[in-house]
Amino acid sequence: MNQKENKQSKNDKKESIERKEAIMRILVAIVSGIIIELWGIVVQFMGLINWLNALINGKRSKVMANFCEMWNTQRYDYVRYITGHTNKRPFPFKDTSKSMSEFDA
Repeated sequence: MNQKENKQSKNDKKESIERKEAIMRILVAIVSGIIIELWGIVVQFMGLINWLNALINGKRSKVMANFCEMWNTQRYDYVRYITGHTNKRPFPFKDTSKSMSEFDA
């Protein structure tokens, strides 16, 4: 009987932790979502500038491309967290992740 109660207690603790994390996801979704969406507007503008730069100068800007890739990586981390795929919180609740890919010249 004691082992059964012990298992139940562990399950209750796990459920409590998951419930708290689910509530935290609401706050993270709002804060990170606003930041990432505003950042996304800047990225769209920079993407357009980078495209025009490539048309005019025949070369893309590595700095702009890497900035846009950083947003892409953070957006990916955000979606993984919100959908419950991971419990690692996205930016700004942690440092920015390394970019998922390198600049392809």
